[in-house]
Amino acid sequence: MAANRRPTLADVAREVGVSAKTVSRVLNEDGPVSARTREQVLAAVAKLGFQPNLMARNIRVGGPDTTIGLVIPDLANPFFGAVARAIEDTVGDRGLTLLMGSSADDPERERALTDKFLARRVSILIVVPSVGADHSHLKSQRTAGLPVVFLDRPGVGLVTDSIVSSNRAGAQEGVAHLIAHGHRRIGFVGDLPPKLYTRRERQAGYRSALLEADIPYDRALVANAHDQSGAEAATAQLLGLADPPTALFAGNNIMALGIVAELARSKRKEVAVVAFDDVALAEALEPALTVVAQDAEELGRVAATTALARLDGDRGRARTLTVPTRLIVRGSGEQPAPTP
Repeated sequence: MAANRRPTLADVAREVGVSAKTVSRVLNEDGPVSARTREQVLAAVAKLGFQPNLMARNIRVGGPDTTIGLVIPDLANPFFGAVARAIEDTVGDRGLTLLMGSSADDPERERALTDKFLARRVSILIVVPSVGADHSHLKSQRTAGLPVVFLDRPGVGLVTDSIVSSNRAGAQEGVAHLIAHGHRRIGFVGDLPPKLYTRRERQAGYRSALLEADIPYDRALVANAHDQSGAEAATAQLLGLADPPTALFAGNNIMALGIVAELARSKRKEVAVVAFDDVALAEALEPALTVVAQDAEELGRVAATTALARLDGDRGRARTLTVPTRLIVRGSGEQPAPTP
């Protein structure tokens, strides 16, 4: 089989020394085949990394489908919606259609989705990796020429292109902004699980800003949450400390919504807030929300253009591309620390 070409039914048949019709019978379980031949066919399928083509009626035999598979963790998160829209806009001129599914940050569900996309013989696969997922199962597809791009977080077990935001530097800038306004008791509300790449990088930026300002790291000021209601509870927990924070840094947009809701409920408008990720209607809040904004559209565009370049024959080394964040000052992060 030629290098950088995805295996076909004919390749499997050639490997075993049988007809393509026999291979089809084995895969579709629709005809008489000896047990030995069945074992040989299935072994060749595993060896070559062949995926049955569910869209063969619409495309030439052995060729790719005109679709892109995108796996994201949460369809309801507007950040990933913006990323998906940018990908769709970028590949539209190439006649490619975007297929999208949610993994719910579950490795098994992610694997099932990628397998379904591979079975359709997508032209490109873009994945936001789940915590704990192993992507080594994509090696044969990657070697055979399928462009695989990790988005927002690096994957595990596969060397391929990754597109990420400047999570650590952005968080460090946001916390340093709070420090510049006199705050030394700064809480961090981070998303779960703690091993999540973006969570780890943003908390590392939080700690770096404290270190640079000679502010001791206090584990009591770090709270965790998985959703908005959890972030509200985490905020209430921090505000209830004997020595509560005067400022809060939100690990993502969902955490920010919980923080803002709890501060409004408890009438604690004096607490300064900076959030990682922008949120809808941030300017309508009182005070308006200061954020470290990711460029979701640029993340999607870079992921799509990188994948298209691979599709067009780029065989360069895998690379990690970082999209910068920017601090947007609106008011909540400029609340001064109370006078001792």
